[in-house]
Amino acid sequence: MPKVPFWVFIFIAILYFTGARVDTMDIDASQYAEMSREMMQKGDYIHLYDRGMDYLDKPPFLFWVSAASMRVFGVNNFGYKFPSVLFALWALFVTYKLAKLLYGEATGRIAALVLACCQGMFLMTNDVRCDTILMGWVITAVWLIKEWQLNNKLLYLLSGFGAIAFGMMTKGPIAFMVPVFCFMSDWILKRQWRNFFRPEYILGLIVIALLLTPMSIGLYQQFDLHPEKLVEHKHGVSGLRFFYWSQSFGRITGESPWKNGADISFLLLNMLWSFLPWIFLFIPALVINIAQVVRQKFHLMPQQEWITTGGFLLTYLALGVSAYQLPHYIFVVFPLAAIITAKFLQELIEEKKYLKLYSFLHSFQAVLMCLVLLVALILIVYIFPATPLIIAVWAACFIFWLYLAFRRSLNGKLLWLSATAMIVANIFLTNHVYVELLQYQAGSQVGRYIHTHSINTDEIAQYKVEDPLSSICFYARELVPVIDGLSGIQNKKYILTTDRGLNDIKQKGLAFDIAKQGTLFKVSELTPAFINPKTRQYELKNYYLIKLK
Repeated sequence: MPKVPFWVFIFIAILYFTGARVDTMDIDASQYAEMSREMMQKGDYIHLYDRGMDYLDKPPFLFWVSAASMRVFGVNNFGYKFPSVLFALWALFVTYKLAKLLYGEATGRIAALVLACCQGMFLMTNDVRCDTILMGWVITAVWLIKEWQLNNKLLYLLSGFGAIAFGMMTKGPIAFMVPVFCFMSDWILKRQWRNFFRPEYILGLIVIALLLTPMSIGLYQQFDLHPEKLVEHKHGVSGLRFFYWSQSFGRITGESPWKNGADISFLLLNMLWSFLPWIFLFIPALVINIAQVVRQKFHLMPQQEWITTGGFLLTYLALGVSAYQLPHYIFVVFPLAAIITAKFLQELIEEKKYLKLYSFLHSFQAVLMCLVLLVALILIVYIFPATPLIIAVWAACFIFWLYLAFRRSLNGKLLWLSATAMIVANIFLTNHVYVELLQYQAGSQVGRYIHTHSINTDEIAQYKVEDPLSSICFYARELVPVIDGLSGIQNKKYILTTDRGLNDIKQKGLAFDIAKQGTLFKVSELTPAFINPKTRQYELKNYYLIKLK
């Protein structure tokens, strides 16, 4: 079994941190970055505000750590992303620790590498939302509770419940449910009924309650004490009920208004790209694990485990029946999927199981990874043309990958070809493609202009910009208001608008100079026409920062 050297993770960590070159993306990431900036500016860490308005959606932990980071590193991409990248690296370490407990040192390192190199992980460290931190807390809780189960040290259990509490402060009750799914399925299949009724759990629940108290007080003060506030077009909305029930379970019961028609296959279909390059190893591994349990008549031996497979399956089913799903919801159980995949790789490479399947997967993965590298080439040559130096670096990386592919003595070639291809592809995605793509995000471009030119944001307004841009506030480092009509331009010297708004200003006979103009596109919703350079111009819209005379 190949032993993954530590320097590989150092290299991956550096690659994650280079994501600070990429601007925060509208809508979610820039919204969370701006909320963190407002929290830091106000010094109010209990109540949440989004561009000055009451906010009731995500819990506060991401905003707490990002605000603290910005206080140290400044209001910039690095200041916002730094805590989430640290949690990503922590998740790799804890995945290694849990896999080592279950299957040994070599499998632990492979599990960490599998998680580190999946496309979803690279995305999470670029387009930073709550999921990176949530994933870190959840896998930490599973690891610590497993340590308690093996060593019977109460500190492990209480620390595990503490991790659950912080996970709930990151993205709600899902942080509690995933560890429950993991251990519940394992204990049922092992007939370990006593584990369901341990008195130590009472202490653990007290730890959760105590840690959640500050957040709960903030929710109660901000919403429950003010039923007159209008939230989602409703009065009398309880912040406590929203957090502990409606936001998560309400999507299953139908109580939540959020619906997008996603069915049970939605998350699996999105895993085809988000869990690349491992998805075609993970699926047969999952099927083999399920088949084994069926053959054993749903009874596990003490040395077997169902924490990973059961935790993944039950979480998937819980998320899959929700009326509202997004691709990143499944990221919370990617560490479990990584361990399942690592164990399967161990069986293929070291134990020489499933020889015909291994032969097919070896060839399939080699072709697939070659295609991934060629897609990266197309992106830097045709879609977003790069300099000759960048293309030469790609060529050198591709030659190195071919060297690995044809090196007969390489142990674990299936693992190394897959991991190397994804690392190489994301070097160019992170440091060129995403950087070029975000040039089309008007909010970050105009926000930087405002801050660089020291323009007073009290004198600026957004008018007929389709989406009020959180990114403009973050990069301007002040709130930039939105006006509905030109009657609201009193005392305004600058207006950010599009062609529609500019026509209104011209018809009103207002004189102006154009301080900055460019083209914009909603970069979080890519279309084939935008990706194609020949048709991109038809997808773009003009924006103007005008200075009224």
